[in-house]
Amino acid sequence: MTTSAIALGSNLGDRAAELRAAVGGLASVARLVAVSPVYETAPVGGPSQGPYLNAVVLLETARAPEAFMRELLMIERSRGRSRRVRWGPRTLDLDLLLWGRAAIDRPGLTVPHPRMLSRRFVLEPLLAVLPDARMPDGTAVAAALAEVSVQDLAPTGITIV
Repeated sequence: MTTSAIALGSNLGDRAAELRAAVGGLASVARLVAVSPVYETAPVGGPSQGPYLNAVVLLETARAPEAFMRELLMIERSRGRSRRVRWGPRTLDLDLLLWGRAAIDRPGLTVPHPRMLSRRFVLEPLLAVLPDARMPDGTAVAAALAEVSVQDLAPTGITIV
């Protein structure tokens, strides 16, 4: 079994319901280990759009990383995800952050997620569920949090499990 970390985000429709649906979908394809608190954040990049709800889940799976990534994309599509505008608004965004301690660089799959260390809305919830998270080279993920601490992030008190 491999432990993976998945970032969840939504800024369209009933954002909390979208995250709940994502957790349900993920739990149907892997063993749910932990779910972070939910945070509200401003969008990063892209066109003008509303704020996001973000969280991170830890899962255990026996699937290969490519097969697991296909499952993530199917869950996004089932929730109406459209990829017409880069970094545009979305009903649901699922990003594969970590795949155990592996580094993966294949067409359509890069792990760790290439922008995770520059985003507080990823690091804060990730460290809430995996305080000792490390990059494949052994670097502590927590070391990156100080660099992004100026980015706005607001706890919501919303539960998605």
